[in-house]
Amino acid sequence: MRHLGILAHSTEGAALCFRAFCQEGFAELGPYDHPDVTLDCISMARSMPAWQAGDHPAVRGILLESAARLARAGADFFVCPDNTAHMALGLPGAELPLPGLHIAEVVAERAAHEGYRRVGVLGTAYTMEGPLYPDALGARGIIADVPDERDRRTVHEVIFAELVNGVFSAAAREEYGRVIERLAARGCDAVALVCTEIPLLVTPEAAPLPTLDSTRLLARAAFETAVGRRPAPVWRGGPSGG
Repeated sequence: MRHLGILAHSTEGAALCFRAFCQEGFAELGPYDHPDVTLDCISMARSMPAWQAGDHPAVRGILLESAARLARAGADFFVCPDNTAHMALGLPGAELPLPGLHIAEVVAERAAHEGYRRVGVLGTAYTMEGPLYPDALGARGIIADVPDERDRRTVHEVIFAELVNGVFSAAAREEYGRVIERLAARGCDAVALVCTEIPLLVTPEAAPLPTLDSTRLLARAAFETAVGRRPAPVWRGGPSGG
């Protein structure tokens, strides 16, 4: 089995990915069993000034440092359970020291498998307003839709004021539900939860639309890769998720 490296950026999403990956092992391999996994996390506080300044190359340098530590720990491949981080990882530059699964490609693959045609995208403002999901979904003939400006601001503020700090309030859950209802009214047939903390707030049972849980989809793809059901990834950063 291949050794997974989890390149953490935001702690709650990374912790959920780690748990979900191990739980896949418990369910399929037996009690207590899962492929080897190493998690590396550089505090997001180091990256936030660069995010706020729009300095994505600086963020990429920090993530590269974490990926190098995973490679030294013996990981065969990595996942990064942070959608926005892929905007930095996808920049041209030095290859990452080990190959990885691209989270947007994993989500888009699932959306296509389910036959969705118009997918609402909920995440940070960086992700909602960037090319990550329009590119990945569009390559499969799927329209990526985002909330209006006011709703995008609300979703973004909740992520950074609450979700990444482990706060999951009823008020935020209700507000996200209303945002998803408005996406449904615009013709979306699913919603992609592409901040990896959002699945801890919005459950499939409570969501007004079918959900694409980027965190658990990534964990499942990582497990399938680790046990050999998916081919070893070849993406080492750069613009193509592949």
